[in-house]
Amino acid sequence: MLKRAFVAPDPGLLRLRSASRAVLGIGAAVALCGLVGHSLVAAIIGGLAALLALFTVLDPTVRGQAGTTALLPVVGLPVLALAAALHDYPLVRDAAFLAVTGLGVYARRWGARGHSLGVFAFMMFFAAQFLHARTGQLPELFAAILLSVCAAAAVRFGVWCYERGLPPAAAPAPLAATGLARTTTRQAVQATAGAAFALALGQMLSQERWYWAVGATWWVFVNTTSRGETLVRGFRRFLGTAIGIALGFVLAVPLHTEPVAAAVIVAVCVFGIFYTAAVSYTWMMLAVTVMASMLYGLLGVLDPALLALRVGETAVGALGAALAVLLVLPVTTHAVTDGWIQRALRCVHACTAEAAARLRGTADADPAPHVAELEALLGRVRLSLAPLLHPLNPLLARKERARRVLALLDDCAREVRGLASIAADAEASHDDRLTAACWRVEAAVEALTAPEAATGRRPDATAPAHSGVVEGALAHVHGLEQALAQLAEPLQAPGRARLSGG
Repeated sequence: MLKRAFVAPDPGLLRLRSASRAVLGIGAAVALCGLVGHSLVAAIIGGLAALLALFTVLDPTVRGQAGTTALLPVVGLPVLALAAALHDYPLVRDAAFLAVTGLGVYARRWGARGHSLGVFAFMMFFAAQFLHARTGQLPELFAAILLSVCAAAAVRFGVWCYERGLPPAAAPAPLAATGLARTTTRQAVQATAGAAFALALGQMLSQERWYWAVGATWWVFVNTTSRGETLVRGFRRFLGTAIGIALGFVLAVPLHTEPVAAAVIVAVCVFGIFYTAAVSYTWMMLAVTVMASMLYGLLGVLDPALLALRVGETAVGALGAALAVLLVLPVTTHAVTDGWIQRALRCVHACTAEAAARLRGTADADPAPHVAELEALLGRVRLSLAPLLHPLNPLLARKERARRVLALLDDCAREVRGLASIAADAEASHDDRLTAACWRVEAAVEALTAPEAATGRRPDATAPAHSGVVEGALAHVHGLEQALAQLAEPLQAPGRARLSGG
């Protein structure tokens, strides 16, 4: 786990830069809140707003990121006002919290912007419970949020906008579906049901800190699409929280009365959240838990019993999420995995077709966009297969088949990248054998994605080679053929369990 979090590859040092910028942006936001005389409560919610503005805004372009950041207060401030107004009406407050939970998940159907705004709205309602916000505090809280979002935006888009020198991130569109077949719709229902369970049981544990259970359920659903992913996320959240609480006893309890030490620990935790989020959810939750412990210390309510209660509320939230994904409109791991694998295979074919057209002299043919799309799709395949590859998965046969599928898809991606590189060579020339080989790749993809539409293999052409470049292209296409042929066994082998099972 340590190796995965801290020795994982970081191309372009993007995780390091993101984490460092987060410390700078959130630190600037909190410092500004202090300079204008805001209370500790306002500074905390301002720091949270800055953290969310830097962490959840993931649009593929800088312009899109700026637009989403500007919309955060538009969505978040009314939700915060609603939560504060309902503070003394528990039943109505609880119903509103569940509605915000469901709508926040449903908003993901509109892509990265919907996801960011949904998270911000939920966290504003959550923060109102965390800080016991009342309507009389709203002007100060609103000012702190606006000031902090502006500070985070100034750092992100002005002081240190390293994304401007990078190509837009390739984000594959969600799998096509409508109605209750759409994953976001099902997850909205699941999250609401799971949050209702967590809320009821959480209030039995504590009438003061019940919202921890709802928050645990909510974050288990973030960035997951199947019940396998959600169950693994729930386990990792509980594990990270438990380790973080143990660390909290060592750090937060003795040091929370020391402002300088507390500020340093919170800064380290912010760095850890951003640096580990992409590679280890467990370590990210550890950092979140230690940071929350320090904040409770600054608010003057930290004690060992509170830390123990957080473990119990987190367990309740994880249990609520698990029951929801198992019993309420389940989204099977197989359904999600199969959809992403088929998308990746069709992208392999598109890459091959564009590269072959370029080699035949079609000037506007360009495989590069498809190569970038394939990398993004393979990322989604890895994420959907992650539950099968988890060390605690007892289904060893399926685990091995998942590893084999990933290895073969990586082989396909490597051959496609090589083919695209050769196609960019100006000396490439036409060869009938390349056309025939690409036909075979097309037939292999059709056999894997839609067997009833498979066209079968076409005969090899016998024209002689005209260029060493084409010989290299043929080698890559033949490599693709071999990888696709081997994929047929784990994906379609009769009489065997499906790759992803339930």
